[in-house]
Amino acid sequence: MGRVTDFRWFFLARALTMITASMSSVAIAFAVLGISNDPRALSAVLAAVMIGNITFLLIGGVVADRLPRALVIQTCWAVNILTTGAMATLIFTGVATIPLLVALGALMGASSAFVMPAMQAILPQLVTPEVLQRATASISFVRAASTIGGPVIAGILVATAGPAWALVVEAAGLACAIPMLAMVRLPPPARSGSSLFRDLRDGWNAFRSRTWLWVIVVVFGLLNAIHIGAWGIAGPYIAKNDPALGVTGWGWVLGAEAAGTLVMTLVLMRVPLRRPLRYGMLGVAAFALPLGLLGWHPAVVPLALLAFIAGAGNDVFSTGWQLALFEHVPRDMLSRVSSYDMLGSFLAMPLGTLIFGWLLTVADARVVLMTASILFAVIALGTLLVPSVFGMRRAPDAGV
Repeated sequence: MGRVTDFRWFFLARALTMITASMSSVAIAFAVLGISNDPRALSAVLAAVMIGNITFLLIGGVVADRLPRALVIQTCWAVNILTTGAMATLIFTGVATIPLLVALGALMGASSAFVMPAMQAILPQLVTPEVLQRATASISFVRAASTIGGPVIAGILVATAGPAWALVVEAAGLACAIPMLAMVRLPPPARSGSSLFRDLRDGWNAFRSRTWLWVIVVVFGLLNAIHIGAWGIAGPYIAKNDPALGVTGWGWVLGAEAAGTLVMTLVLMRVPLRRPLRYGMLGVAAFALPLGLLGWHPAVVPLALLAFIAGAGNDVFSTGWQLALFEHVPRDMLSRVSSYDMLGSFLAMPLGTLIFGWLLTVADARVVLMTASILFAVIALGTLLVPSVFGMRRAPDAGV
């Protein structure tokens, strides 16, 4: 019964923070474009968030394996309350500038560098291997549910009241999540008598010794750069400047993508992923469809339909990847290995934002996005040529 109660509190805290974060990401994008209708300004703010994140990820992984993970997360959430509140205040008072938002974005990214590895390693401590896929799918379910309503509500809120209110909601959500996470009882962290650099080296050895792991991470370094640039920069820019899509329409497209994820999580609560990475990478490749349509003809309804398919495919990968990490990486190294995973996956994202921000000012958006769509599909499907990716099975004790 104790494990069930702990998982419930963890689930509630995750749900609340994911709901509010799904609103604030849209709000920040349009707050920046409201100050400067230039895709390079938006790319600069998003790049600052990611640079702050990747700078501290490896340290965040070591800290999360050494210190109580819940305490690490709560401390960083408190920092994010102050940062988000400062950003909302600047927007409310009309004194927000791109350099100020860049600085606050960097602080947000640095704080999340400690939260993400710690959060990644908590779930396997709360549930048994037999229900790990169902628990993972449950987290994906609430993530999808939050991003269905979050972007739509944020789009309406931005269009009517302004983006600062969405940031206020995020700060309030974090303030409520901190005591919820305090209710979760976790085993104490493993004591380490080694140095910081020894811990980093041990994590690196665990990471590089698994071919499936470093191959997927390298590939996602490229895929995420394309995704953040083409979807995160070009998407809002086209929505603001093309009446066929519009700001509210873009919110519906993001909501449809989340709906696809939501439907797939319901499926994965019942259907076991016997080949988690094979099916996962096939699912990832589906994102090339809405990406190409965004450049070719960004009409709301067909774009939303393809986004739904892409969201479903992405959840297959997300669940499969979590299972691969949870079942094939030692738990006492999970935060460190996850930090290398995140670092490699995120490293090229700032460059992706800057490149796409520049490309949209010097080249035709249709050509840029159609080319990005083809590259995305080729890179994603190319991972299936790696035997350990194509052939990986679930762990023997998973009860599949």
